[in-house]
Amino acid sequence: MKIGLFFGSFNPIHVGHLIIANVMQDQTDLDEVWFVVSPQNPFKARKTLLHEHDRLKMVELAIADHFFFRASDVEFHMPKPSYTIDTLTYLSAQHPQHDFKLIVGGDNLTHFHKWKNHEQILEHYGLYVYPRPGESPSLEHPNVRFVAAPLMDISATFIRDSIKSNHSVRYLLHEKVEEYIRDRKLYF
Repeated sequence: MKIGLFFGSFNPIHVGHLIIANVMQDQTDLDEVWFVVSPQNPFKARKTLLHEHDRLKMVELAIADHFFFRASDVEFHMPKPSYTIDTLTYLSAQHPQHDFKLIVGGDNLTHFHKWKNHEQILEHYGLYVYPRPGESPSLEHPNVRFVAAPLMDISATFIRDSIKSNHSVRYLLHEKVEEYIRDRKLYF
């Protein structure tokens, strides 16, 4: 199977993530999309990050009713910070029957050359790129595929700040995710 790997902090997972993943799976040749929850993004500050098991649980709740989506905690068991190439290499060794592709927003292409072993990612895995507001990315490579998808400008920071201020996040989060956050008083 061809698997699209959607890496992220998912702090929290929101409808923008779900819409992009759905477009990628439905409108490309990807058989499934796996949400790879990153315990620590090397480019993000750790202080705002909710515990990885809470973020994984929210992903599981958000995708529970979608047959072609999976949640992955693979990076929880790897050295931190986790690097995409290491995770791709590990998953390929564990699942040699699958062809893994990396799903990224166009905004990632600006700094893609700074990623660890970015040439190896391009050569052996390839990118499925979705558009991001204000970005007109270009990267000429046979393993880079630009996918027409809705422009999503939903900020997890905005969602966390709204929750902290006791404002509604209705329609921004899957209702099961919102319920999980409220029940556990996360982000307050």
